[in-house]
Amino acid sequence: VTLIDTRNDYEVKLGTFSNARDPRTQSFTEFKDYVARLDPAQHPKVAMFCTGGIRCEKASAYMLQQGFKEVFHLKGGILKYLETVPEAESRFNGECFVFDERVSVVHGLAEGEAVLCRGCRNPMRPDEAVGSLCRECAEAAPAGASERERQMELARARGEAHLGDDAAAAAARN
Repeated sequence: VTLIDTRNDYEVKLGTFSNARDPRTQSFTEFKDYVARLDPAQHPKVAMFCTGGIRCEKASAYMLQQGFKEVFHLKGGILKYLETVPEAESRFNGECFVFDERVSVVHGLAEGEAVLCRGCRNPMRPDEAVGSLCRECAEAAPAGASERERQMELARARGEAHLGDDAAAAAARN
């Protein structure tokens, strides 16, 4: 069985199933290009998964149209798996990116440790962060970015926001 993670590269980076293939897509529209490089004769059985199951339903139908004979997908996606499969029995490694304020979840759908890069908005593990940026954004940051990081740290130390409505309210109070 060929196991395919149908999610985008930034999602796969946080976590995936053991032995899953990463198509290295930046958007789901690139999945067709990945499938075009696969030979249905060499991959007679395909299993795939995604975050919640919707992307897999579309990908499964597409692969069947392209001549793949047996195509399966994880019903309910990784989220249902993490909700129902005990961690001790799990084959999922890492965290699952989610499109809400939690950023990522782990088994039992508990909030994970991942944070979003303030530059590219991609998820990253805390140990990958350079301030509030991922390494790639920190290396490409223009002059003044380190000062912005310093100001953000000072605001955090004061228990205040650096940007947004909360920061505007704090400035008005000051």
